[in-house]
Amino acid sequence: MKTTIKTGIMQGRLSPQIGDTIQSFPVGTWQDEFLLAQKAGLNCIEWIYETGTDQINPLRNLEGIREIRKLEKESSVMVRSICADYYMNIHLLDPSGLPVPSVKSHLEWLIGQASRLECQYIILPFVDSSSLKTHEQIMGLETLLRSIVPMMEKNSVEIHLETDLPPSTIAGILSSLDHKLIRANYDIGNSASLGYNPREELPLLKQWVGSVHVKDRMKSGGTVPLGSGAADFAYCFNGFQSIPYNRPYILQAARENNISEVDLAIRNRTFVESFLS
Repeated sequence: MKTTIKTGIMQGRLSPQIGDTIQSFPVGTWQDEFLLAQKAGLNCIEWIYETGTDQINPLRNLEGIREIRKLEKESSVMVRSICADYYMNIHLLDPSGLPVPSVKSHLEWLIGQASRLECQYIILPFVDSSSLKTHEQIMGLETLLRSIVPMMEKNSVEIHLETDLPPSTIAGILSSLDHKLIRANYDIGNSASLGYNPREELPLLKQWVGSVHVKDRMKSGGTVPLGSGAADFAYCFNGFQSIPYNRPYILQAARENNISEVDLAIRNRTFVESFLS
């Protein structure tokens, strides 16, 4: 099943939920997700790299990367992005905002691994436990990113920032850095939950939007099925088209009972396509 609109899915969403985790690397079923994504009419999978499973994640070594590439070829479902949840627990910045040298080196290693997999970008999450709380941490983020630009350029890998900062602050960071490989991840549901208005947010960020996560959330609340929360999908998708945004839309929607993971992915893909066709 093919679609001209590029729609992908966050890794793990095509596997049974592991405990009470919102998302996690599907240790026993990651290989199966390629053909399941193909069945759902999806183009790509956004890979998860996290603590706890990092030592057995196939991104860890060349043998694992070769297996991923083999599955890509068999399914025509590609891995072009990595969600680096690892740094939500192993922080890139210390409480005073200084980059942590050992963690910075780890990120540079991950950039190299992403290049070997021919990934286009890595998403760095600065939300929840890794949220940027102070001006010093924001300045430290800029220092960190400037220091890894040579590694990004060498490997042609972008860094996308996923934050809970006000859009004017994110725009200020990206404007200050002013580099084509440093961009923003726009998470539709998270913005809605934080109460940000896309009519104000997208005009500020449009030149830097490099990736999009599709989810819905209640204002100040959790993830809900697409179309049942506070997200203004019609405005957001119209805004993405006007940028124009031509990269995959990554499904990160709420899980639901009484429907298979594949059928839910098909329904959510169709939901996205209804705004973009």
